Amino acid sequence: MAAEHVLDKSLVRPSQPLSILVIGAGGNGSAVFLHLPYLHQALLAWGCGGLQVTLADGDPVSESNCVRQPFAAADIGLNKATVLVNRVNLFWGLYWQAYPHHFRKDSLKDDSSYPHLIISCVDTRAARQAVAQTVTRARSHTAYWLDLGNNAASGQYILGQPLNQRNRRIGSRLRTVAELYPEIMAAEIGEDPLPSCSAVEALERQEPYINHVLATSSLAMLARLFRYGTIAHHGAFYNAATGRMSAIPIDPELWRKTRRRSLRLLKSQGQQVA
Repeated sequence: MAAEHVLDKSLVRPSQPLSILVIGAGGNGSAVFLHLPYLHQALLAWGCGGLQVTLADGDPVSESNCVRQPFAAADIGLNKATVLVNRVNLFWGLYWQAYPHHFRKDSLKDDSSYPHLIISCVDTRAARQAVAQTVTRARSHTAYWLDLGNNAASGQYILGQPLNQRNRRIGSRLRTVAELYPEIMAAEIGEDPLPSCSAVEALERQEPYINHVLATSSLAMLARLFRYGTIAHHGAFYNAATGRMSAIPIDPELWRKTRRRSLRLLKSQGQQVA
């Protein structure tokens, strides 16, 4: 039966900024990051502490990135995270931070470095596995993990509460993307092709506006959660070919069915499952 998720009020206090780590500054990551200042301004207007954001990515800007990502020719060769953070800080007068390295499972080295929310915008199973291992550590106090992913003409975003010292094992806990779709972190299946190296290939791999639809839709969901304290869905699937957005309801029975289906898929491919 579908239900509502209720926000932990301690996350949005006037005296405390909400800490966010965005992992990946590619198509989805750059779109999310450039829209986060609007959420920051809204939270301040609502009497909350705003946002403190870190953007992590170890890749330099390439020529093909300038087609559907917010980079210019002058940025080529510079670190993606550094370029975007400098741009946002200069325009909005913020003091957000860049982490110009690839995120790994040991990137968060101490308890104080765990953010309230991790937004993963990665494109490999190994990278999602690193995020999943990080947020589920016993000492982790990350409250939410929002994952965005897409292919050429469709995509999804899923908000979950990873099992850790903050989130208890209860039936109403929002399941993460790794719990619902464990195949997304099964590196043994193999990875997708390497990043596109030309403008034409980049557009064939991914249509131009998929990232923006996923970014704004997921942040609209977060805005409602932080503003009203409840949400009735924790993600959605989007199909650009049909124009349909299908919300993922907060439904423990649906979660169980989805996970069982995903595990059967993994077993059919000869993969070991936990």
